[in-house]
Amino acid sequence: MENNNEQLIVSLREKFKQIVALLEAEKEKRRSFEQKNIELEEKLKNLLQEKEKLSVQYNNLKLAKNLEGSDLNSHDAKLKVNRIVREIDKCIALLNK
Repeated sequence: MENNNEQLIVSLREKFKQIVALLEAEKEKRRSFEQKNIELEEKLKNLLQEKEKLSVQYNNLKLAKNLEGSDLNSHDAKLKVNRIVREIDKCIALLNK
């Protein structure tokens, strides 16, 4: 009987060690996923900033093209300039918050 109890205790200790090892492995996986998530969030943030810069450059190029005398008349060009000024005002208002 005592031998059975000892075997049971040894078996339980081994299973406990296995569970602890599995737990540590899962903790390491979680840390790895969290680090990857942080890296991906940073990459997304950088890509969004780059997209915004490119969008502004694109709009500036469109405006310059329109102002140099393409098929739009001066009234349309003035409307575009006013729209861009309003966008800039919105951006300044957001920066001031």
